[in-house]
Amino acid sequence: MSKNTAMLADFDPAEYLDTPEAIQAYLDEAVASGDAAFISQSLGVIARAKGMTELAEQTGLSREALYRTLSQKGNPNFKGFMAIISALGISLKLNVHA
Repeated sequence: MSKNTAMLADFDPAEYLDTPEAIQAYLDEAVASGDAAFISQSLGVIARAKGMTELAEQTGLSREALYRTLSQKGNPNFKGFMAIISALGISLKLNVHA
């Protein structure tokens, strides 16, 4: 009996985040998960889609620091988080729940 195996290509969501609408939908799903590590990783995917070198220049952080910060194990401080999302063209809106 022969064994059939299929080769699957690696999927990189950054390749599909080429419009503001696609980025918004991706970000909405990440935030809806409520998982801080997933949100951070998703910001990293968005950063790769937009270009890590440009983001590094805009934030003053090295590319290595950005990759580390925006990984699942990353834990950015609030100042760094705000600098990153601002450079990505993302704004933060907080709502009071009644």
